[in-house]
Amino acid sequence: MSPVSQGALFLDRDGTLIRDQNYLSDPSKVEPLPGAGEALLRCRKAGLLLFLFTNQSGIGRGYFSMEDAEACNRATEVRLGLTGGFDEICIAPETPEDPPVYRKPSPRFILEMIAKHNLEPSRVWMIGDRASDVEAGLAADVHGVLIAEPNRHKESKWPVFSTVAKFVEWLFTTDDLVETNGVVS
Repeated sequence: MSPVSQGALFLDRDGTLIRDQNYLSDPSKVEPLPGAGEALLRCRKAGLLLFLFTNQSGIGRGYFSMEDAEACNRATEVRLGLTGGFDEICIAPETPEDPPVYRKPSPRFILEMIAKHNLEPSRVWMIGDRASDVEAGLAADVHGVLIAEPNRHKESKWPVFSTVAKFVEWLFTTDDLVETNGVVS
């Protein structure tokens, strides 16, 4: 078994990295949220692995195809400036009515990637704009962060940041995961 690798971020797509547009299937409509690309590049430069974890029930409902979702993911990578893309991507096509396999709050994808990349859960974060995103992280025994307007979630039981950029700014000032030189400890 190899030694524990660097830390990792699992990121929801719609409403977290790009503007949420119900049932997005057109890559030309991918619109990154302010600061998201720069934040991810900073994380990548520090050695963090980046995983995209997105529920896409539009596939299960027959609104669009897996190929449409994959095209939107590629457009997301390009518009965020992620040369080389995400380290891995999980598209959960199940509807809320289907038995969950990968659909958040299922932690399955996170657990599989922790095992595959030999990650230490204390250095892993699940970031998203819905409770199911955070719940998936907590079910995998990793940190969970909600991306939302803090005044809308004053009673949140989870850390709340208004943007991924604000979260990353905080992450790089905490001694728990990142040393002052920007290298994950």
